[in-house]
Amino acid sequence: MYFDELDLSDDILDALDEMQFSTCTPIQEQSIPYVLDGRDLIAVAQTGTGKTAAYLLPVIDRLYRLPQPEDSVNCIVMAPTRELAQQIDRQMEGFAYYLPLTSIAIYGGTDGRTFGEQERALKKGADVVIATPGRLLAHMQMGYVDLSKVKYFILDEADRMLDMGFYDDIMQIATKLPEERQTLMFSATMPPRIQQLAKAILNNPAEVKIAVSRPTEKIDQSAFVCYDPQKLGLLTHLFKNVASNRVIVFASSKLNVKEVTRALRRQGVKAAEIHSDLDQQQRDDVMLAFRANRIDVLVATDILARGIDIDDIALVVNYDVPRESEEYVHRIGRTARAGAGGKAVTFISPREQSKFGTIEKFLGYEVRKEAVPEELGEAPQYNPEKKSRRPQGKRYNQSKGNRRKPANGSGKPNRNRHRPRNNSGQAPKNSAPKQ
Repeated sequence: MYFDELDLSDDILDALDEMQFSTCTPIQEQSIPYVLDGRDLIAVAQTGTGKTAAYLLPVIDRLYRLPQPEDSVNCIVMAPTRELAQQIDRQMEGFAYYLPLTSIAIYGGTDGRTFGEQERALKKGADVVIATPGRLLAHMQMGYVDLSKVKYFILDEADRMLDMGFYDDIMQIATKLPEERQTLMFSATMPPRIQQLAKAILNNPAEVKIAVSRPTEKIDQSAFVCYDPQKLGLLTHLFKNVASNRVIVFASSKLNVKEVTRALRRQGVKAAEIHSDLDQQQRDDVMLAFRANRIDVLVATDILARGIDIDDIALVVNYDVPRESEEYVHRIGRTARAGAGGKAVTFISPREQSKFGTIEKFLGYEVRKEAVPEELGEAPQYNPEKKSRRPQGKRYNQSKGNRRKPANGSGKPNRNRHRPRNNSGQAPKNSAPKQ
């Protein structure tokens, strides 16, 4: 379906034309009519399928066509991270370029001056407020945020927000909103907690579920079956034989991210880490350096993986096997973007074999296994049907090879602006990320 087949205003269609968006993705085709009809909606589709446009386009259209209170907050979009809030804000700017709508992105990790700008914008009102839960609550607790006229409440990446512990924050914000509102929830997965949240805040919602797509054939997938102490050596092998820059390494914990980054730096690799222990300015600096090629290897946790929107990634490495099949698809989807090819490699330790077997069943095929180089020692056999015993031997310091005590049973290591739209003429090219 083409966007001009939907009942969207000509000004929105003009902006989409300038941005060279013509064809709807499945989530857009199925969701937009429900939103235009005023229905509450719960939509499940993986990241990268165009969910942002699926809610922004129809809500922008309704804000423009239907009478809205002036100098008030009319729509709230909740996002789990600053990076995603910024991405949504850029898309908002592009889609609404020809419309007299205002928007503001509200997130933490900023200085006092930016907080003051956010405060003034919230007092004055904005058609669309794009916010992380914690920062919006901080403003609300100051007593100057009026949410009594909000008509649209949108949760983007709802599952990720719950993973980050924002359930209570979301419910606290929801209690300050009018009962007569349209609520939209978008999520990559539908665990029981999401169903619980949907029951609490949605009213007779329509449901759209897009099956998780398989990875594009342009991604060359492979895996090494190995022991944990061999993983760092395998990284070095990949840097020598596959790619040494434009590389993202995903690890399952902040501890692993830190250890891998330190080990790579000792080898002279220009590596940087990104995880929730860094403050916002540090994360921004890392991403800027990576985009500018001052950093060759980015080591990241899944919590921030969805904020990484870079087209020319040559290699993605799963240092640890992801917990969910959908997360595997999302991680390796960081490469082979914008029509290019790419390579994705996963390291599978004995305790991770059953998880990777589940991923292969989801994919519908077995991922090619590569031989561990002889100099790294003997590798284990791949038997994903066999349940591993826990604890599994000794844990090793992966950077030095020294033994240490087994881990505990838990497995857990102890420019914004309030921007009125203008009608200055030429619309921005590529003012929003690709769908």
